[in-house]
Amino acid sequence: MHVGVISDLHGNKVALDAVIDDMPPVDRIICAGDVVGYNPWHADCVDFVREEAVPTVIGNHDRATAGSTAFGFNSTAGAGVEHAREQLSKDQLAWLAALPDDRLVCDDRVRIVHGHPDNPDRYTYPSEFSPSLLDGADVLVMGHTHVQDHELFEEGIVMNPGSVGQPRDSDPRAAYAVLDLAEMTVDEHRVDYDIERVQQAVREAGLPDRIATRLEAGR
Repeated sequence: MHVGVISDLHGNKVALDAVIDDMPPVDRIICAGDVVGYNPWHADCVDFVREEAVPTVIGNHDRATAGSTAFGFNSTAGAGVEHAREQLSKDQLAWLAALPDDRLVCDDRVRIVHGHPDNPDRYTYPSEFSPSLLDGADVLVMGHTHVQDHELFEEGIVMNPGSVGQPRDSDPRAAYAVLDLAEMTVDEHRVDYDIERVQQAVREAGLPDRIATRLEAGR
């Protein structure tokens, strides 16, 4: 089985479209959370995940948007949360709120979390990848850091597909990965998209300019 793995869409429909167009044939797509936040196309990204029945977990931006607090976010992240709340319908907000912190897919072989198996808001960087994180699963998929990487262990694979909508590993291209469960391999992918179009949309939406400028640096 080939699985397309995405995470941290963050309302960037332009990057998401580029990723889906670039992705080779897969049997299913899964998502490690943060469908909304930062960029202005929150509703479009929610609609894609729902319409394509993509198994997804709740990210910290998803949780903040669906709740009543920005959870101490800085002004840049908080502005994205407020924009998402204004754009999403009650039905979309309810869908976000109902997403789980943790889920098993692909015959329970793949576990999806957003930040860390023990704490959905904890940043887990590649230096912390270890087989102990697997806890019986063949593959652990995490998001949150926006840093693309994976590690193969005898016990299985720990991976982060990187961020579709706001990479932070110094590569501004949208990130995703393809997991081959038969061969137990991961192919990491990057794809160019129209960053200037997103920057213009961010500014037209009245969102902080920092959201726009960081996209071109991948930071």
